[in-house]
Amino acid sequence: MTEVPSPSAPLSGPGGDAPPGRPRVVVSWSSGKDSAFALGELLRGGAVDVVGLLTTITETFSRVSMHGVRESILEAQAKAVGLPLYKVQIPFPCPNAVYEARMAEVTRRLREESVTHVAFGDLFLQEIRAYREEKMRSSGLAPLFPIWGRPTRALAQEMIDQGLEATLVCVDPRKIPGTLAGRRFDRRLLEDLPADADPCGENGEFHTCVTSAPFFAHPLRVRPGPVVARDGFVFADLELE
Repeated sequence: MTEVPSPSAPLSGPGGDAPPGRPRVVVSWSSGKDSAFALGELLRGGAVDVVGLLTTITETFSRVSMHGVRESILEAQAKAVGLPLYKVQIPFPCPNAVYEARMAEVTRRLREESVTHVAFGDLFLQEIRAYREEKMRSSGLAPLFPIWGRPTRALAQEMIDQGLEATLVCVDPRKIPGTLAGRRFDRRLLEDLPADADPCGENGEFHTCVTSAPFFAHPLRVRPGPVVARDGFVFADLELE
């Protein structure tokens, strides 16, 4: 189910004024394959004007929250895509009140820049979508879900077929073998996943870091770093060459 507004829809910007042209959208960018594929769909569709990437950074470690990807790699991704980064800097640990205050600062800035929507790479978890929709209501921005409801096995194959390259950087060993951390997201990986694992990792089986995509100006040159177990997860570090 693709939910992209019509370019002619009367969307309201700051102060209730309709921004000219297509709706201005930022993509919630996790550094992984799902947000990358969602961005690609929006760019191909042309119904919206994608103007930036929105990412939560754990400032204590200078890494993308949850995925553990280095901030330097995140910045290299944004440069390869050719879009500015909007960073939500949070501490570790992060009280919910602090997270919401930091997010409110960034969404206020987005509204000032006539951004109207935030696009997410969510696939089928209804509770996650409901959470996004609730938080977006209070932000003054509207959510988009460009790849919602796509069958994940076919979607995983389509990602690979389109040339999206990604590495598993965070694995939940309670759901899939921890030894898969550091593996490339490819057909062989899909074959090696347990039968009950989602091919896109939508149930939290794994998170990825994208190093190449059709809309990247160039692939990222990275080398593998250490693989460590921490807080119940297995993380495979990547470093820029």
